[in-house]
Amino acid sequence: MSKSPTTTDNPDWLHNAHAGEMLWLEFMEPLDMTSVELATAIGLPVDRVQAVIDGDHPMDGELDLRLARYFRMSEGFFLGLQIDYELLEAKRALNGELDRIVPRAADAFPA
Repeated sequence: MSKSPTTTDNPDWLHNAHAGEMLWLEFMEPLDMTSVELATAIGLPVDRVQAVIDGDHPMDGELDLRLARYFRMSEGFFLGLQIDYELLEAKRALNGELDRIVPRAADAFPA
């Protein structure tokens, strides 16, 4: 359900689920919870929660804190999912360009 064009560039790549998709699949769907119920429980507008679930808006710190409290998860859990998603999308978009960067040796830094 990712809106990213890079997830379909290579048929060998696995699907990269965004934080909202994980929220839906791993938390809301098993509880048979709607976005209206979740938004009401955490005190946010439904459209904001739905935009994250749909992948139209990224997970942010405030939403992470509210979800972590509600689901009794560690603070940063949902934001971590967002970061993992973004890093993989960036890697895929760079398409090997990182391999052309020569790392600087640690001993090259002045003491």
